[in-house]
Amino acid sequence: MGEAEAVVRRLSPGYEVTPAAGGTLLEDCYPPEDIVFVAVMPGATVLCGRRLVAETPSELPEHLLGEAAGRRILFHSMHSVIDALTFAVCEDGRLIRSLSVSPDTGIVENVGEPFLFERPYLAGEHPVTSVFPGQAPYPLPFHPLVLGEEALRALFGFVIEGRPQPDDVDADKVHLHGFRVADPTGREQEVREAHLREVMSRMGPPRRYRMGPDGVMQEVGRDDLS
Repeated sequence: MGEAEAVVRRLSPGYEVTPAAGGTLLEDCYPPEDIVFVAVMPGATVLCGRRLVAETPSELPEHLLGEAAGRRILFHSMHSVIDALTFAVCEDGRLIRSLSVSPDTGIVENVGEPFLFERPYLAGEHPVTSVFPGQAPYPLPFHPLVLGEEALRALFGFVIEGRPQPDDVDADKVHLHGFRVADPTGREQEVREAHLREVMSRMGPPRRYRMGPDGVMQEVGRDDLS
């Protein structure tokens, strides 16, 4: 616990850090706002927190690179709402591979030679075939979240969705210490809440879809869900 808290404090200058409920790597790798989960193990430190997310890994902050102290950094982030994926590998502070991609932005960053697990996806061998009615073909030759699970297994040894393999890490047994990391002035939280209210004010009513027999998503009404 003490080592984990020390890591969080070093990576969160200017923030208020207090202990919070712990969790597991399987359930808590995408924590709530202002929460960071940490596991300190022999030879490795695992950090899960939204403030650690960077759309362009080539711009990872110096204090994060410094924390690794010459060790390998493995970075992975997925966002299911926008189908976004970012992963990266740094060796001795040098970025050797990064990919950041989503259907809305396309490829934001693509540095280094693709790893073996990526190549079939980049070559178009896993196209997206299910689309919503009236939707144009998927703008990428693969689904970022599907590739993201492959990257998660290749880099970290486990998956969140999909069928586990016999030699996968049992992420549900990896305990994480939890910490609340908050702006003591409250300004960061106020800005975040104001942005959320603004986004919600522009949202229309919810729409529901179901996969049709032809693999195309079909909109359904409330009565169709019974």
